[in-house]
Amino acid sequence: MTRRVHIPNLGGAQAAILHRPHVTVVALTRQLAAIGLEVTQHWPDLGSSALAADFVFFDADLGHDEQFPWKPGAAPMPMIALIGSEAPGRIEWALNHGADAQLLKPVGDSGVYSALLIAQQSFEARREQAAKIAGLRARLADRQTVVRAVVLLAARGRSEADAYDHLRQLAMTRRETIEQAAHRVVAQFSQDGGRNDRSEHS
Repeated sequence: MTRRVHIPNLGGAQAAILHRPHVTVVALTRQLAAIGLEVTQHWPDLGSSALAADFVFFDADLGHDEQFPWKPGAAPMPMIALIGSEAPGRIEWALNHGADAQLLKPVGDSGVYSALLIAQQSFEARREQAAKIAGLRARLADRQTVVRAVVLLAARGRSEADAYDHLRQLAMTRRETIEQAAHRVVAQFSQDGGRNDRSEHS
């Protein structure tokens, strides 16, 4: 299924530029202002105020990890690398920091708008994928908890089928999901040390 692309209205968006004073910054700022973005310039560090930015442009040539107020790859907004040197180590560093798009230096009179749109789409796709992965991991963990709860209940003299039915009854009684009931059963077993007291789980 083709993912529908949304072209955002960038007017009024905020862009932070992490780059030493340079003609690149002048050209980039001019293009961003023409598109309608508000621009702030930072060097040598990207302060916490940049957390309010909608986009961050960063120097991939002289950049280093300590310049950012977040861990590598954990930027809360689209990141656009400003690349002058195509040294493999510098490209790898930019990718590790989650570069969603790039602009080659020296920056001319075009290219910034498309870089913004590509970065926005890449960032949103990466964020959606991360949310899906987190959801799948949570579902897998819940299923493992259900299995563990059934095994614990079965160890008290029930068949696995009866144990699962009992777990479902616990969930229905408390109007909760079977996964929530399983978490409660496992937690209770951990607290009571596995004592043979079925009343605590009824």
